[in-house]
Amino acid sequence: MTTLADVAYKVRSKNAGPFWVTIDIFCGDRSAFEQIRNALTVARLATVLRQPAEAIRCFEIPELNVIKYSLPRPCVQGSRFDRDMHGAQLAVLVAELDING
Repeated sequence: MTTLADVAYKVRSKNAGPFWVTIDIFCGDRSAFEQIRNALTVARLATVLRQPAEAIRCFEIPELNVIKYSLPRPCVQGSRFDRDMHGAQLAVLVAELDING
């Protein structure tokens, strides 16, 4: 099994305002960028994160070998139901994805 973390230089998620979270995947080089781009589709990420695929936005920045995904937060940041104020917990979940499967 090869995880996303094994191939990517860095995977992070962060708060993108009170209504959005962004997952940044720094691929390191063009080869890793292409491998991750082909393996991690919006549909696959939607399944893992239990979000509708149409709610996830993908931004590829090939000049920097970076792929960004933005998705709505499950609840408004700072509300009493918010369990991840900074949006950082999604990075761990995404980094553990098997990119060969």
